[in-house]
Amino acid sequence: MLRQPALALVGLMALSMGCSNVNPYYDPDKPHHTQSGFTNNYNPEKPGGGDFLRWQWNRWWNDLPKPPTEPIKGIEPDLAFIQNNDDEVAVTWIGHATVLLQVGGLNILTDPQFSTRASPLSFAGPPRHQPPGVALENLPHIDAVVISHAHYDHLDLASVTALYQQDGGPPRFFLPLGMDQWFLDNVTDGDESHLTPMDWWQTHDFRGVTLRFLPVQHWSSRTPWDENEMLWGAWAVEHPDFDFLFGGDFGYSKDLKDIGARTDGYDLAALPIGAYEPRWFMKSNHVNPEESVQAMKDVGARRAIAIHWGTFEGLTDERLDEPPKKLAEARERAGIPEAAFRVLSHGETIRPGKEK
Repeated sequence: MLRQPALALVGLMALSMGCSNVNPYYDPDKPHHTQSGFTNNYNPEKPGGGDFLRWQWNRWWNDLPKPPTEPIKGIEPDLAFIQNNDDEVAVTWIGHATVLLQVGGLNILTDPQFSTRASPLSFAGPPRHQPPGVALENLPHIDAVVISHAHYDHLDLASVTALYQQDGGPPRFFLPLGMDQWFLDNVTDGDESHLTPMDWWQTHDFRGVTLRFLPVQHWSSRTPWDENEMLWGAWAVEHPDFDFLFGGDFGYSKDLKDIGARTDGYDLAALPIGAYEPRWFMKSNHVNPEESVQAMKDVGARRAIAIHWGTFEGLTDERLDEPPKKLAEARERAGIPEAAFRVLSHGETIRPGKEK
């Protein structure tokens, strides 16, 4: 199947956004800060522009990714419960990295992406294979949004704008450093009253929960000229009844053991399992299922759910339905039962409660 070269899409993306090259948050005492942006803690070997072109040529030549071998099926969401739940811990996988966490009477949404493409363009870029498990208009009032980084499959302009304009008032947006300026320019028309930018390891108390921003290995950009001007990371939501970790998107690194060493672990972690092939290109920024199982151990998660798979076509080279199968193999090798690291259907809700 002939597909539009991704390089052309990247060029078009550049037309849609402005950029700057000065980091207003720069702190020379923080090793992950640079004068123009941010960097990883452990400096992985990163693919270059020539590697990107090689990858694009290989996937075009080999007609990758291949279609799923089995249908990916969502389920009807339990809207009556989701829309009225104000006292029970519940987690709903909406799709890709979008998760609805309900804890302490709050509705907290991660990386909201409800658009038909993970792209700034309506006619190009990865299309949605699975509709959102819960439509944006069927969500309960969202109290807080956490965003892991600026890539289009995690930060979607239409979705965050709709949430900012939701009935009942905007949610509080918890953002990586630098993303606040993007919101001011593109979403809030200069109003910063609902924005909380945070650095790695910073915490913020919000209506009975503590939000903690955590370091993971990844990168950030919206255009070819703003690479790493916005920070990236994972989020912890800590509540007396339930501690939750949202991994976002990351490559395997020592950061995960650092999280485990500096925290008390988590009742549940939402961890990425997809977008990992080819390994020679993706390894520094995306875990595969086996690495995700190890990440679960490293961060001290007692249970996990799989995210970042089966939703958008063409992000990377593996079949859309492959990650859960590889996860099952990795769980078996690690001696982890299926119930401890679950694969949810789009729209599925679990009510995990508190595990000691």
